[in-house]
Amino acid sequence: MRVRLRPRFSNPLTRLNMKRQLALLFLIIMVPVYALHLYGSWKAEQILKNNVTSAYMELNKQNYSLIEREIDTISKITRTILQNPALQRLASPEQYSAYERIKQFEALDELLESYSTEMSGSRAVDYSFYAYDPDGYFPFAPSTQLSTRGVYFFGDGEMPDWYPEALEKKGTGYLKIFAEYGSVAKQPTLAYVRTVNSVERANRPIGVLVATGVEHLVRESLNTVTLPEGEIFFTSGDDLVLASSAGTIGHTIDVPGKEKMSSYQGIYNVVHEDHLYVVHYNSYRQQKLVYRIPLEALLSRQTELRRAIRTITIGLTFAVMLFMFYFWRSLMNPLQRLVGFVRQYEPGGSLPAYRETGRNDEIGVLMSSVHAMASRLNALFENQYKLEIKQREAQLKLLYEQINPHLLYNTLESIYWKCSLDGHSESAQMIKELSKLMRIALSRGKELIPLRDELEHARAYVNLQKMRYDYGFRVCWDVDEALLTTPIPKITLQPLIENAILHGVKAMEDEGEIAVVGRIGDGRAVILVADNGYREPDLALLRRLVSGEEADPDRGYGIRNIQQRIRLHFGNSYGLSYEKSDGGGLAAKLELPLRPEPNG
Repeated sequence: MRVRLRPRFSNPLTRLNMKRQLALLFLIIMVPVYALHLYGSWKAEQILKNNVTSAYMELNKQNYSLIEREIDTISKITRTILQNPALQRLASPEQYSAYERIKQFEALDELLESYSTEMSGSRAVDYSFYAYDPDGYFPFAPSTQLSTRGVYFFGDGEMPDWYPEALEKKGTGYLKIFAEYGSVAKQPTLAYVRTVNSVERANRPIGVLVATGVEHLVRESLNTVTLPEGEIFFTSGDDLVLASSAGTIGHTIDVPGKEKMSSYQGIYNVVHEDHLYVVHYNSYRQQKLVYRIPLEALLSRQTELRRAIRTITIGLTFAVMLFMFYFWRSLMNPLQRLVGFVRQYEPGGSLPAYRETGRNDEIGVLMSSVHAMASRLNALFENQYKLEIKQREAQLKLLYEQINPHLLYNTLESIYWKCSLDGHSESAQMIKELSKLMRIALSRGKELIPLRDELEHARAYVNLQKMRYDYGFRVCWDVDEALLTTPIPKITLQPLIENAILHGVKAMEDEGEIAVVGRIGDGRAVILVADNGYREPDLALLRRLVSGEEADPDRGYGIRNIQQRIRLHFGNSYGLSYEKSDGGGLAAKLELPLRPEPNG
């Protein structure tokens, strides 16, 4: 039965250092606070704007009703004037004498003046009457405007440009801007214009009645409303300003939200370019009452609430920053010193400087424990180093004690001279080669010898084996001169050549060949002992023997001996390895440093 383990959860915060984790903690705390601050300000702004907008919409509606009443009052006055007999008699001037026409003129002028009189402290609306007199019945009357009120008759070539437009309205009163009005200081004015028709002569036009200065009357109605830094405009249907709270008229403004005008009249609000517009429109009369209020001024009433929220947010920010600073001083600084201590410390090396904090909390315990652990680790490393040196010395001594033929070497020298004197030259030569083997094996107690001596030792061994067994194999020696002084553990090549003979070329007679090649490669000495043996080598077994992974300790003792001695002297980056030979068979590869300082 297979058991499926749940994957272990990986905490992403562990990928950040403590500074970044602390910054992340600050953001986690403060982002909701700032979000709440923004939401609270936005919500308060929306509530206040909705409430204020509703109030201004109702105020606009009442304000527009007040303006309508004022304009209706002017309309009623013009209706009263046009029905007056003094005005209606002007429809048939040919029926009256010149004296009577003068009296009619004076009566009409007095009538208009009576309605133009200023009342209740308000600026007067001036009434004037304009009539076309092609036959010259009123030559005594002025034809051009002398004041803002009065009666005027004009003939051909003297007709004002607005007169035909007024006649086309056929008695319907309307508001119109006169750009220049008055005899001296010509100023723009808002006028209520209405054609006067004859009652007796089938609505024949008599003239045009004009009430000027209406903008002052409307402005007084507008000024009954106070907007915070805002403006009020009374406009025509095409957004021409007829009156305003500032007193300016005759210019055009941009009134947004025309798509909200769903019927012939109503009221709507719209926000455009940082302003709130409250618009009352009357499509039938072609009039609009526009409130334009800056949003900043509109929302100034929420300043106190905003200030309170801002104060709380800033205070909380400073409190969190103060807490973070204390947390940093109390926790992070000791931890940073501990991290610096750990980074500087190398096991076995000198301990970095450490100062007791006097803290009894977890941080203090951790710091003192780490320092104590480092001290114990240093002591352990020192003991281990001494133990390892002793172990190496004992191991080398044990390895070399296995080959200590001093007595045998002296005896062989005596036998060699005895055989030479008795004429046994072949036996003497064998004894000489064996003696050479013994001499190089002793090497005056040296552990490392030059490669030149090791090659001489190997040649003596090969010669001895050929004489002893009458082998027919060949041995090729090809070693660079530059490598002859390279130090090598003694009795290293001989076991490799012996393995090549026994397991490679022993049974091949004259076809057997062993090559001993020495070259420099990758900054190190590389020595190959290769044969052309006919048997397929077991590389896996050889590599296990070299690495020490083979379970049977009796197999491959010589190979392990060579590997251990090389690594004891030169380190684990050097040693023995096996590979297939280019000519078939097996190649033992030795890698040694170039002229290193021997380790003992």
